[in-house]
Amino acid sequence: MNYKIRLDMFEGPLDLLLYLVKKDHLNIYDIPIAKVTQQYLEYINFMQLLDLNIVGEFLVMAATLMQIKSKMLLPAEELAAQEEEDPRAELVKKLLEYEKFKQIAENLKERETSQQEVFKRPKTDLPQMAGVEEDKEEVYFEASIFDLINAFSRALKDVPRDVFYEVVKDQFTVEQKVHDILHSLLIQSEIKLSQLFAKSKSKMEIIVIFLAILELAKMKEIVARQGAEFEDIIILRNKENIIPYERRDQAHPAES
Repeated sequence: MNYKIRLDMFEGPLDLLLYLVKKDHLNIYDIPIAKVTQQYLEYINFMQLLDLNIVGEFLVMAATLMQIKSKMLLPAEELAAQEEEDPRAELVKKLLEYEKFKQIAENLKERETSQQEVFKRPKTDLPQMAGVEEDKEEVYFEASIFDLINAFSRALKDVPRDVFYEVVKDQFTVEQKVHDILHSLLIQSEIKLSQLFAKSKSKMEIIVIFLAILELAKMKEIVARQGAEFEDIIILRNKENIIPYERRDQAHPAES
């Protein structure tokens, strides 16, 4: 398969490290560097497998983690003789600062969203019927690229070994899967990513489905959400990118 995808949705190496720390509920002040380094390298390998655009920063961070890991393996006496500071201290400092700025950016984004609602026409308050509770708006978390890669890696691990190593004729294309996913979203409003992977019959089909999801996200045709962090990923159509029928008629007037 020769398909390279360029993504604008890629976060940086510090995002990946924060994701790994939160996913396993690790203590950011006492990071188990060997475990995190192994998981980080696994994500890098998945990105390379998928021919994603891995920038140099990811590889630099991988080298930094390996260096810290090697220092942590030194005997305590030798480590104390070389330096007084914990080898992880600088990395922890960067992660804490990055997390703080990321939270500030998220708060500003929420304020911007709330301000956009200020000048909208208020909704008409309808009398509430007795015994009927008011519907509460569901809260979703946007799934990151690393959530998607995590779901993809789990899907590959779930493929039976006899299927995983089976030589399958390359009968799937990203374009075909893009069409199939959009068609499915016309029939049902949302699809669990795990269900898409579960229907796959080979490793190659799982990879093609994943690339199709990334392509659709890049084109802003879909959004990936979670009910809570690290839960099942749900794929929905991006409502902002759906052209209503009346607007389609204006965009494509009938030929006279």
